[in-house]
Amino acid sequence: MAREMKDSGIEWIGEIPKNWDIKRLKYLSLFRQEKYDEVYGDLVYIGLENVESWNGTYIGTDSVYDKRQSIIFQKNDILWGKLRPYLAKVYYCTNMGCCSSEFCVISLDKMNDIRFFWYLLISPTFIDTVNRSTYGTKMPRANTDFIKNMRIPIPSIIEQSVISRFLDNKSKEIDNILIKTRASIEEYKKLKQAVITQAVTKGIRGDREMKDSGVEWIGNTPIGWKLIPFRHVLKERQEKNSPIKSVERLSLSIDLGVTLYAEKTTNLDRFKDDFEQYKLAYKGDLVMNSMNMIVGATGVSDYFGCVSPVYYTFYDELEDHVTAKYCEYIFRSKTMLRVLYSLGKGIYAIARGDDRVNTCRLKVSKEDLKSIVIPVPPIEEQREIVSYLKNKCEEIDKLIAKKEQYLSEVENYKKSMIYEYVTGKKQVL
Repeated sequence: MAREMKDSGIEWIGEIPKNWDIKRLKYLSLFRQEKYDEVYGDLVYIGLENVESWNGTYIGTDSVYDKRQSIIFQKNDILWGKLRPYLAKVYYCTNMGCCSSEFCVISLDKMNDIRFFWYLLISPTFIDTVNRSTYGTKMPRANTDFIKNMRIPIPSIIEQSVISRFLDNKSKEIDNILIKTRASIEEYKKLKQAVITQAVTKGIRGDREMKDSGVEWIGNTPIGWKLIPFRHVLKERQEKNSPIKSVERLSLSIDLGVTLYAEKTTNLDRFKDDFEQYKLAYKGDLVMNSMNMIVGATGVSDYFGCVSPVYYTFYDELEDHVTAKYCEYIFRSKTMLRVLYSLGKGIYAIARGDDRVNTCRLKVSKEDLKSIVIPVPPIEEQREIVSYLKNKCEEIDKLIAKKEQYLSEVENYKKSMIYEYVTGKKQVL
């Protein structure tokens, strides 16, 4: 028999069981603000990057943190990430430590089941409600007072414990499914890389006479293939967008290749200076992001437009642009990515907003890029390889897309399940 429900009067909660209560979070908890002091010794530090989104799992890193502004937390506290709250960085503390000041440190009344409230505070509608209250554009933050004043549903301590145990067990089952699905996606991605690498270094014509290329990342190549520095394979396009010939701004995605810029504008006065410094990219050009090509930011454009000065653009004069397309596969192959990574120069600092600075090797210089020796088959064989890889990669991408769709459905089911049980819409039987 269905239990009797009542309207909570709160949009994000909806109906709750008639015997449940509603209280503001601040009346059930203390928000800790005690700063770290060296007297505490070498405490474990939790930064935003150490908490997995929507899961609360601890992620270890090699990052070095400045603990001077960190906040002390105790065992059984809950850390709630205020910076970009849509990421749902909510952590259940199993020991004492210190954390980024970008967390609310919530110490709940010990008369309550802490795990129940962890699920409540990570439920999707709670996260969404706080997220809609944020301030700041690039780095939106939630206001602590807003979180304190959030009204939440309160079942009895017995029911809290029943719900939390149920959600612990069900979440573990779902998480195992998610882990296996993500592993399967990674295997397909590895297969795609292996197919590309094999095709661009060994060809697709089966057993044939091979020769030692003398280049470690290439290994043996078919007789008849040439080994040529990239500078002699494609021509560099250096045409500036001045005077302005295109306001169709292009961007480069690792997964999607060259796409139209999401925030394209036709307001020439606003972007005139920028656009005049941009370079033109024609349909069929090979576009490469000098800052991110080490992770596969390379693609052939299907559009005419302009690209940022940090991009390199190259072209061939063939009608079907087959050599540019062949080179795209080369520069997205796993072995080539290792070569590009080894050529990365310069330190780029990224402020993460959680008392941490991350440093990365990024840029591959144009001269280093042009000096890379690549295997070049005859034009007709390039066409065969490009056609083969287009079909094979599309097949694998479809399988990956299905897995990712399933992953999304399972993740959404888990979020929905948590919401329905912590608000009493479903009852543990």
